Amino acid sequence: MGTPRFAVPILERLATEHEVVAVYSRPDAASGRGSRLLPTAVKVAAEQLGISVRQPVSLRTPDAAEMLRSDAPTVIVVAAYGLILPPEILAIPVGGCVNVHASLLPKHRGAAPVHRAILEGDEDTGVSIMQMEEGLDTGPFALQRSIRVGDLDADALTERLADLGAEAIIDVLRLIEAGEATWTAQDDSSATYAAKVTRSDVALEPALSVTDALRRVRASTRQATSRILVDGFDIAVLHARESSDSVQSGLARRSLDGLLLGMSDGTVLVDRMRLAGKAAVDGASWARGSRLSIDTPWSRT
Repeated sequence: MGTPRFAVPILERLATEHEVVAVYSRPDAASGRGSRLLPTAVKVAAEQLGISVRQPVSLRTPDAAEMLRSDAPTVIVVAAYGLILPPEILAIPVGGCVNVHASLLPKHRGAAPVHRAILEGDEDTGVSIMQMEEGLDTGPFALQRSIRVGDLDADALTERLADLGAEAIIDVLRLIEAGEATWTAQDDSSATYAAKVTRSDVALEPALSVTDALRRVRASTRQATSRILVDGFDIAVLHARESSDSVQSGLARRSLDGLLLGMSDGTVLVDRMRLAGKAAVDGASWARGSRLSIDTPWSRT
């Protein structure tokens, strides 16, 4: 059971080691102009592998439960599915339901563990293979593996965690099959919640430090992107890095490599951006076509 890109390497790895009787993914969603329905990343991968795909709107109906019983899974593997599994579903597989969660539980339970790890400046994050229960990511785990966050953005970190999770779930399934899996209860007193990222979470403003500003850019999503207002232009900041140039806090300056923003303790260079209604461009291309005056005030949108 999975929906986004994160779950694809996990599905592909499972298909090389086990019989995947069916894949469950969220229904196709409308996207772009014309609201054309697009399949989920997991659905595309499953069809390429020749695996049957089920896309129930909810798992809380008798029909969904009956469909899953007819598939007769020994174990259900879940990776960023996006639907809650009710007790009736959790009870179906004799080997249980296991989840590949992209954090070192109990830290960052919830929907956006990768982005929260970046925003909060975690040095390390990882994956947990946990036994599912009714609570939100509260079940015991059999295995955890970690990696350094470094300066990775959310997309790159997600990709690495997906690969890490693909290997980890295979190891845990082997333990389950051999009757050797050991489950460790989470320490609820140490739990944190990773809520979905909002525009406010990744908003840029001059009062931020360079470090915090760059974390926000790296944690941006398509739905919640770091944006700024400069000289009347609404600009989405797609990539940025620290600059050795000195620009006063709250002012923006054009450079050969892009747009310089003065923060509270230094300067950030925006080297990839998108103006409202325009295609994304690198900073140098933007600079060649910009008429931005020197030391123009900038603010959050």
